[in-house]
Formats: sequence, structure tokens, C-alpha cells
Amino acid sequence: MTTTTAEPEAPAPARPRDRSAPAPVPVLWLALLATPVAAAANAPVLILPDMAASLGVGTSTATWLVAAFAWATAVSIPLLAGLLRRRGLAPLLRLSAALLLGGTLLVAASPWLPAALLGRAGQAAGGAGLVAAAMSLAGSARRMGVISAGFGMLGASGPLLGAQLSHAVSWRLALSVSLVSLLAVPAVSRYAAAPTATAATTPTGAGAAQGGRFDARGAGLLTVLATALVLLPHAPAVALGSAVVAAALLAHHVRRRPDGFVPAALVRSPLFAGSALLALALSTSYFTLLFAVPRLLADRAGWDVTAAGTGQLAALLTGSALSWLLAAGSARMGRTTVRTVLVVIGTLAAVLTVFASWGPLLLAATLGAVFGATGANAVLSVQAASSAPAPQRPTAIGLFTLCYQLGGAFGPAIATALVLGS
Repeated sequence: MTTTTAEPEAPAPARPRDRSAPAPVPVLWLALLATPVAAAANAPVLILPDMAASLGVGTSTATWLVAAFAWATAVSIPLLAGLLRRRGLAPLLRLSAALLLGGTLLVAASPWLPAALLGRAGQAAGGAGLVAAAMSLAGSARRMGVISAGFGMLGASGPLLGAQLSHAVSWRLALSVSLVSLLAVPAVSRYAAAPTATAATTPTGAGAAQGGRFDARGAGLLTVLATALVLLPHAPAVALGSAVVAAALLAHHVRRRPDGFVPAALVRSPLFAGSALLALALSTSYFTLLFAVPRLLADRAGWDVTAAGTGQLAALLTGSALSWLLAAGSARMGRTTVRTVLVVIGTLAAVLTVFASWGPLLLAATLGAVFGATGANAVLSVQAASSAPAPQRPTAIGLFTLCYQLGGAFGPAIATALVLGS
């Protein structure tokens, strides 16, 4: 593969392949490496009462197991993408696998909520590192589309899969499904160990390390900012104040150290900022509809829980699969056309949700929302990465993914305020 990612409207002409360079990691290995975390994230949705009873806490308290996973995912992705940028792929894979395995063992063995929370955070951090690795190795919107479609499909199937595993064996097994990712680690590690796997042969520089003094202050300020944003729906006043202070301090730090953990050139890039903000908007819309539409199907269309759940699952799976078509054709469509499609479909999904009272139209809104979010994750992440020099592309993907993950924190809170709390 080449490192050329200049303009999606005009793909680079084919070059003779360097036979000494390693072949790209097969995309199915990358999908297996990254996507099980989506099922693990959503597995608790239908089994929270079982988890709460086992741990001796109330159901509302057990929801912190979901919040801890979301927080650790959002915070860890940019941090572990920074590790990828500095140390290369192999150390990232080893650390991520250890975090995932250790966290899962803690969840499986702990009878207390605090230890289970720590285990869920470990699982999320390990999964986040594997996601960062897979996205950095994707290298094209078509391959990224396979990963994003897998995210959507496994995320949609997560609640049902979690319920089935919980009823058949234990809720602890349901929370362990992300261990499947470890099956892909040896194959991807062999690629990382290839002697010629350097930035010149990996599209995002994932195979090469970048030295220099670690920007601990920049990483710490970004972590505080991300934490405050994740907690914004739960403690608005405190989180908003903390976010404003952290953002101001981080902006000052970026000016003082423009080549640090958060590169100044990346933050100031219109292409990166536009891609990340659009992904945040579409992700927030998707997660809002994900939680709101089942209630709207019951209130407006009179559907029962089974019909609503089955219909939404079909819509989510279909929309996720269709998003790959957008990713596959994005290079021919051009950047402006792709963004127009994403904005139009995302807007239509929101409008349908507000005004539709017929069940199939509400499901169409769900399909449009997941299509927009997963399509944005596939196409815009590549565009965001292309705005950075090769050594900084893992950082670009990490920051982009952080913006996307924030939608998962904002969406449920918006749905609760507008629909679920009524």
C-alpha cells in the first residue's frame, strides 16, 4: 500500500507494488481485532437487573458499569493512539491485550461492584487500544467501512447476545465477549514484527515509532477534558466548569508545545475539525435515536416491546451493512458529495423521529441514523487522518474517535431528557 491520501476526489494513480514490502493486514483480521468491543459495550443493556442482584446493588447503581466502560473507551483511545505514535504497533497490541484479559478476569471473578468497575474500565481500555490499532492499519475508506459496519452490526446485536449468554450461563460471560478480539492479535502482531513494516509501508504510520519526550501535561489535560465531557450529562454544572477550564489550559499548552500530545497543526486543520465535528453530530444523533425510538414505537405506533426490539435490530443491521457501500464508493463520489449525503440522511433521520407516528417510518429514521454514524466513522476518519503528516495519523485517528465516542455519552442523556423522562 502507498501512503498517498491526498484528495478522495482523485485517487492516486496505481504504483508498481514493492514486493519487499509486507502485504496489508487482511481487513477481516482488523474487523475481528476491533469490533467485539461494540458487542461488549452494549451487552449489559438487557441484563442490568441480573448484574445488580448478583453484586448486591440497585439497578441504577449497576448502570455505572456501563458508564465506566464508556468513559474508559473515550479516554483511552487518544492515549493509546499516542502510544502507537511513539512506540509502534507491537507494544500497543501487547498492552491492549493485557488490559483486556486482566479486566475480563477481574469482571469474571469479582463479587464487588468497585472491583467490577475497575475490570470494566480495563476491558474498555484494552478494547480501545485494539480499535486504535485496527483503524490505523485500515488505510482506506473501503477497509475502514468494513470495520465500521462491523461495529454497527455487533453493537446492534450486543443486547440480545448479552441476554442470551446471561440466561444460558452467566452475565459475567456476557461481559466477556470482547475476549474474541484476542484471536486476531497474533495475526496482526506478525505484521507488526515484519522487518519492513515501517511508516513507509503502513498508511498511517502505525508500524513506526516516533521518539521524543512524552508530553505528559498535554495527555493529562486531554484526559481531564474528555472525562469532563463524558460526565457532562450526569453532572452538568461541575462537568461544564471543569471542561471549560481544561479546554483553556489545553489550548494554552498547545500554543506552548505545538508538537506535543495534541499537535497544533492538527487542531487548526479545517479538514480535521470539520470531520471530527460532523462525526460528533451524527454519532450523537444516532445514540439519541437508539434509545428514543423504542419508546416512540410504543407511544406513537402501539408496538409492543418484542416488535419494537426486533424491528430496531433489523434496521440497525441493515443500516450498518449499507454504510459499507458509502465507504466503498467514497473515493469516486468525492469529499463534498459524501459529506452532503451524510448531512442529508442524518437530518432526515432526525426530522422523521420528530414528526413520524407510523412505525416503519420510525425504523427508517433508525436506519438512517446508524447509516450516517457508521458511514461517518468509516469515511471521515480517513479524511481526518489525511489532514496530518504520516507520524501524526494515529493521533488524528485517536482524537477523531474520541469525538465520535462522545456521541455515546451525549445521546442517551438527550433521549432521556426529551423522550424517556416524560
